[in-house]
Amino acid sequence: MKEFLISLLNFFGLAWWVEVKTSAPRCIYYFGPFLTNKEAEAAKAGYVEDIENEGAEGVSVSIHRCKPITLTVAEDLGKLGDGGLWPVLSGQ
Repeated sequence: MKEFLISLLNFFGLAWWVEVKTSAPRCIYYFGPFLTNKEAEAAKAGYVEDIENEGAEGVSVSIHRCKPITLTVAEDLGKLGDGGLWPVLSGQ
């Protein structure tokens, strides 16, 4: 039941995602979807640790409601300027 609710929220762009940006390499990673901000917050440390272990530098993290088009947006893939998100309406 929880997976269905997450899927529904994600469809409407209301699910929570962890967004990790790195400066070297210049990438944006999306992890999720999560049902609540609290669940995303609890998971973010593991994602950051994995990315730092791969040698990424300049890591910044945010958690927000969004609807990623692509889970990894990288400069070398030519997609960094696209932002990697579907536009969604929100009352945030």
